[in-house]
Amino acid sequence: MQAATIITCAVTGSLTRPEDNPNLPVTPEQIAASALEAADAGAAILHLHVRHPDGRPSMELDHYREVVRLIRAKNNEVILNVTTGPGGRFQPGDDDPKVAGPRTNFVTAERRVAHIVDLKPEICTLDLNTMTFGTEIVINTPPYVKRMSEIIYDCGVRPEFELFDTGDINLLRDFIDAGVFRGPPLASLVLGVKYGFAATPETMLFARGMLPKDAIWTGFGIGRMAFPMLAQAFVLGGHVRVGMEDMIRLSRTELVKSNAELVDRAVHILKLLGGRPASAGAAREMLKLAPQ
Repeated sequence: MQAATIITCAVTGSLTRPEDNPNLPVTPEQIAASALEAADAGAAILHLHVRHPDGRPSMELDHYREVVRLIRAKNNEVILNVTTGPGGRFQPGDDDPKVAGPRTNFVTAERRVAHIVDLKPEICTLDLNTMTFGTEIVINTPPYVKRMSEIIYDCGVRPEFELFDTGDINLLRDFIDAGVFRGPPLASLVLGVKYGFAATPETMLFARGMLPKDAIWTGFGIGRMAFPMLAQAFVLGGHVRVGMEDMIRLSRTELVKSNAELVDRAVHILKLLGGRPASAGAAREMLKLAPQ
């Protein structure tokens, strides 16, 4: 029988806006409740960001602690994958581009992973991209990434490397060869972000071919390409991801109601293609994660 496919649910993200979909979970209570519903629907991994009460992205340790506490109070089996993405954005100032503009949130590597040291989730994401992102720049230079990875490994957490373009995969391979990253790597191919990988079958096939042979990988698309890329990832032997971080509309006229709705659809697509979703316990075994 074909191995089961791990479904990750990216619950809220940091860029999707509650004004664009009022069903987006924002408070710790809403994020945890939505995450637990997604786990019940078949997500083996929950990818977690946190928000301020007004919907703005947060890096507050108390917000992370509360979301994790609320999830673990009801579910000890599901795998938690906590972001380290916030804190890498730089906006050049209008008068002097060397001076940070108001949307800058660029902080030290230590600050980016402070909540990981505190909470020690099973997995955390580690972005390898330095790229144009909207009107700002996301900065993840090799020395900066190296320092983040050292802290992540030291506290016993497994990084999942988020890869937005070909250069990110080259950095991943170089750092594995140098012993900075430990294999086999967990890798996530992010398709559909403007100026990164295009959300096409050809691109996903090409990107998969660049990965280290022993990589355990997930592929996913943004917006309307979320489900086509989910099917493509499955066909190519990868795991899959859905969630309101990545899409908030099912069509031009239909808003996503919940993360569980997206996971339900992901399960349905996998079964139509002859696959089956991995339980959290099976995913732990595949990823060699310790039981909770």
